[in-house]
Amino acid sequence: MIDRLAAVEDEYLTVEAELSDPAILTDSALLRQKSKRYKELTPIVTHIRSLRAATEDVAAARELLTYASADERDGLRADLARSEVDIARLEEEIRLLLLPRDPNDGKAVIMEIRGAEGGEEANLFARDLFEMYSGYAAQMGWSVDALSTDVSDLGGLNQITFMIKGDTAWSHLKYEGGTHRVQRVPVTESQGRIHTSSATVLVLAEAEEVEVEIDEKDLQIDVYRASGPGGQGVNTTDSAVRITHKPTGIAVAMQDERSQLQNRARAMTVLRARLLQAAQQEADARASAERKSQVGTGGRGEKIRTYNFKENRVTDHRIGFTIYRLQEVLAGNLTDVVEALAAEERARQLATGDD
Repeated sequence: MIDRLAAVEDEYLTVEAELSDPAILTDSALLRQKSKRYKELTPIVTHIRSLRAATEDVAAARELLTYASADERDGLRADLARSEVDIARLEEEIRLLLLPRDPNDGKAVIMEIRGAEGGEEANLFARDLFEMYSGYAAQMGWSVDALSTDVSDLGGLNQITFMIKGDTAWSHLKYEGGTHRVQRVPVTESQGRIHTSSATVLVLAEAEEVEVEIDEKDLQIDVYRASGPGGQGVNTTDSAVRITHKPTGIAVAMQDERSQLQNRARAMTVLRARLLQAAQQEADARASAERKSQVGTGGRGEKIRTYNFKENRVTDHRIGFTIYRLQEVLAGNLTDVVEALAAEERARQLATGDD
């Protein structure tokens, strides 16, 4: 542990010096990489230095006890006890800080929500989920940008793709991918019966151009006239764009913007995120695609979370966590749910020795 902490501090000092190197300051990609690493190491090194100071305080207090008078010993023992508590706390916090970082931390998040089983009620629930994440983003100070929207007949969402930007967006929202189930009386139900419906949520990390190389020859780009609601010019010109990555078969379509160039840029943003996800899956040697592992078929039986209106209950089935504040959660108060999932992940990493 001591050797590892020394290595971390040495790396911190090296990166700190590199950030003053003119060669790095003129290379924007390298500067961004070094700045990110410096930001990651700073809280760890701060804790290491606090631990060192607390350890020195303990050593000094023990030495002073040897020569202290009877009147001085009570005060020294109190100082010693406080320093020992600080050491235990700092050691635990350092262990948590040294857990492996998610490579996508700090990136913007692209989310896709689709109504799944339950007809129009599923689409209305998809809208509720989008409003929930929008509310959570507002609380956290993140920005939300809708990339593509397909509104259903009753004002729900057949599908919506949107981007959330914020330094901590990925670390908080990465747990949301999967099938979300709702149990309530739908607005379309005349007999007052409770129905069970579902919507799927897909969570992707935005990919920078340098992370995913895309050969233009591998792209099939189709343009067509936008359909559905739209302003002047949206539905009268070939502004909609569908981009297909031929080697993987991944296709992305955008039609919300008036300009074909704007729709193409948005489609490329989502395509890069999907290709980055595929590359990370391959690097991790996972056999099944992340889309399937996250959303499956959208069936109610594949649920990761249930929102039960009658019981005012939200249950995350992955960790057995339940909270009886459904309306607060749907309003965007997701903190308790997210923190429970993050704590479970940290506990698993500590238990398996992932460091």
